[in-house]
Amino acid sequence: MAIAFGTIFLVELPDKTFLATLVLSTRYRPLLVWIGVGLAFAVQTSIAVLLGHAASFLPEEVVKVAAAVLFLIGAVVLLREARSHQREADADEGEEFAEKAKPATGWRAVLASFLVLLAAEWGDLSQLLTISLVARYESPFEVFVGALAALLAVSGLAVIVGRALMKWVPMHVLFYAGAGVCLLLEGFLIWELVR
Repeated sequence: MAIAFGTIFLVELPDKTFLATLVLSTRYRPLLVWIGVGLAFAVQTSIAVLLGHAASFLPEEVVKVAAAVLFLIGAVVLLREARSHQREADADEGEEFAEKAKPATGWRAVLASFLVLLAAEWGDLSQLLTISLVARYESPFEVFVGALAALLAVSGLAVIVGRALMKWVPMHVLFYAGAGVCLLLEGFLIWELVR
């Protein structure tokens, strides 16, 4: 549960999901955004856990190699993003996500937030890492709880303190931290395969 939380938290913090949630919360009531985003994360995490659980029936070596490959891909993607953000100021404030959401109140705001985040998260790195964590550790419930808690925490940060956090911590630092976690998990998997 702790590994799932830490990995997904660090991967999602610098993600466009954070920015999209932040922008949506400037258009709608933050609580309604958080509810809609949370529902989208619950759906996305449930699907990832089911896929990861199905993958756990494969031979253990195949699962370890596949998980190692996914963690390596995740680290490379995050390192590329970190370098990109470090070289140039990130002008994208998430407007493309906000444009998809029409002005709404009440349950319409929840639905708009749900749909925007569900589309943004589909096939996202956090979903792939959740699949690999379930397949690797064969603990679907614990990974589900850890991953969903991380996603809810990141979205909660976005709606509450997003803009202030982005002033204190540069985006590229968050990307580097996420890449470091992926590489650390990669190292553990390689060590287990070689052992």
